[in-house]
Amino acid sequence: MPQKLLLITPPFTQLNTPYPATAYLKGFLNTKQISSYQCDLGIEVALELFSAKGLDKIFHLLPSINQDKYQTLSENARRMILLKQDYLRTIQPAVEFLQGKANTLAYAIAARNFLPEASRFKQLDDLHWAFGNMGIQDKAKHIATLYLEDISDLVKEGIDPHFGLSRYAEKLGRSAHAFDELQEVLQNEYSFMDEILIEKLQAHLQHAKPSLVAISVPFPGNLLAAFRCAQFIRKNHPAVKVAMGGGFPNTELRSLKDPRVFSYFHFITLDDGEAPIENLIKLMEGTISSDQLKRTYLLQDGEVTYINNTACADYKQGQVGTPDYSDLLLNDYIHAIEVINPMHSLWSNGRWNKLTMAHGCYWGKCTFCDVSLDYIKKYEPLTAQMLCDRMEDIIAQTCETGFHFVDEAAPPSLMGALAIEIIKRKMVVSWWTNIRFEKTFTKDLCLLLRESGCIGVSGGLEVAGDRLLKLINKGITVEQVALVNKNFTEAGIMVHAYLMYGFPTQTAQETIDSMEMVRQMFKAGILKSAYWHQFTMTAHSPVGLEPEKFGVQKAAQPHITFADNDVEHIDPSGADHVTFAQGLKTSLFNYMQETGLDEPLHKWFDFKVPKTSVAADYIINILTGDTLRAYKPTTKLMYIGVAPCLEIVVKSKKGNQWEMASIIFETKSTTVNIKVDKAQGEWLYHLLQQLTESHSRTLTMKEVMDDYTAFGLEDFELFWDNKPVNQLNKVGLLMM
Repeated sequence: MPQKLLLITPPFTQLNTPYPATAYLKGFLNTKQISSYQCDLGIEVALELFSAKGLDKIFHLLPSINQDKYQTLSENARRMILLKQDYLRTIQPAVEFLQGKANTLAYAIAARNFLPEASRFKQLDDLHWAFGNMGIQDKAKHIATLYLEDISDLVKEGIDPHFGLSRYAEKLGRSAHAFDELQEVLQNEYSFMDEILIEKLQAHLQHAKPSLVAISVPFPGNLLAAFRCAQFIRKNHPAVKVAMGGGFPNTELRSLKDPRVFSYFHFITLDDGEAPIENLIKLMEGTISSDQLKRTYLLQDGEVTYINNTACADYKQGQVGTPDYSDLLLNDYIHAIEVINPMHSLWSNGRWNKLTMAHGCYWGKCTFCDVSLDYIKKYEPLTAQMLCDRMEDIIAQTCETGFHFVDEAAPPSLMGALAIEIIKRKMVVSWWTNIRFEKTFTKDLCLLLRESGCIGVSGGLEVAGDRLLKLINKGITVEQVALVNKNFTEAGIMVHAYLMYGFPTQTAQETIDSMEMVRQMFKAGILKSAYWHQFTMTAHSPVGLEPEKFGVQKAAQPHITFADNDVEHIDPSGADHVTFAQGLKTSLFNYMQETGLDEPLHKWFDFKVPKTSVAADYIINILTGDTLRAYKPTTKLMYIGVAPCLEIVVKSKKGNQWEMASIIFETKSTTVNIKVDKAQGEWLYHLLQQLTESHSRTLTMKEVMDDYTAFGLEDFELFWDNKPVNQLNKVGLLMM
């Protein structure tokens, strides 16, 4: 009989938008006419918690002022308990405001006399500086977010030490080489959070009546909740099979040996989920045997067994269907602003439709990355036409026009093709993605991306020093990153940089020099936000596979029966990296708010650090150097502006008169007028007329030069490289 699937995302990922794994799988299952139902238990549990009913339960579980245990709470927690009635009165309106259902409440929240405030508000800086007089909605969202974080802190301190606003029991899932600690927690009685989780799960089980429950576990912070769900299903719905897949098992469970795991899950699948889940369904229907499963762990004769039927091919990206967001509570997600920074708010403020331009990474060489695993090394791009088809389908389903392309690194050529297709179809969308800071991102390409709706990019600057960038095999230099960031910024596209410290052999001097590069980029205005993280050696990266090549050695490894990813290592020549963490974090927090940019670097540390060896004007000198718009015969020319007007004007000087062509361009914000020789101007106007007929049309520079010559004109390079023509990218004449 046909199988029915329940697809689950356990708590917690983001609260502003669904994690896309189940939507991707549901879209694929649709192409196979396989019935499925999906739910995001993260948002459902959060909404139950952040409600008057949920908050009332929290306060009942906390010690009262008459109990001895009350005195063991922090002063902050005691203050919140005393403000119980204020929290109960305001929780529902605050959540509805963050859901976009009570926008007029922004004024009361922003005035800071509506919501009770606890310790999170101590970090609040000058909100007027950050948001100004016109940013009332964002200001109120930030205040309401701090309010929810205060409540989260109270839950963590007084009720459930595992709780976090966007993760749960993350420590239990991170580097859990053995299953023992997780198993011990699972034998405990249900926590307050568990009770909410199970109540929601049971409702979905009764509604969907599945024969298979597939639980996606993207992060360590989802692991405990996933096991709680599986535990409940195995005990109370023994006929239902339970499978786990997702980012966590893909990276952490590739050496799984502990049979106890399979008292919770029947199956654990690795990597792309489409073929494995289809084969599980066939197994349950009796049309295949277990030895035909695809990348699947299961228990056979008491032994953990991994089966991978290589004769079963994975599906191409063009075959997996359009992600399907039906069943999810799309209007109930919480749009928070955790950090006062416009680029950071993209992660938490607003609901983004998730799509992928290309499977894997087209570069696939970074030595810190899991390049040996299929999710990186198996590169397969979609076409721009198919991407736009999927975008249009998702817009029709969700009524949302914002897209986050969740690529490892979006290919520049495909980004350009996508931009052209979006413009061709006259789609009105906003989108952002992750990139490599390729020199391919010229000023003209960035302008094209902006015209199509690109509002932000994030990419790995990592160690911000050329020696280490070479050791990482990043394929970029600091100079290249600075110029690319300038191109994005001048096009009006925000830039976020991922930063790394503690890479093997990195010295204290290199850490400080890297920090100085970052400071200068913020001061120059070519970085909008960034995030420092400490290097972690992973088992599947080139560094983890061959540490001796990078001057480090693996520390003594524990016996691994469960999670195997993070690898402890010894770096005999590197700095004491942990000591730099707080200073890097604090300085960056200030840089993102445009403060402290002129402070000497040593001010951010409580120990002596070396002086930077980077010249104070290093970045600004790169940015102010000459940057010609170089082109080749194969360079493509396109025009995305409006049709210009041509006037022939007569110029006179010292009794001489001659005719000039005046070409007038109207942009969204200004009028641009260039004057060139009459014959050359008439040719340029003729060229722009051709390109205006279809904004997606392109001509190679060879075709342009041939056309120029056919017009009876000479000295193309001299004309094309003069200042008037060379500035026309500002009105939409782009070379790529």
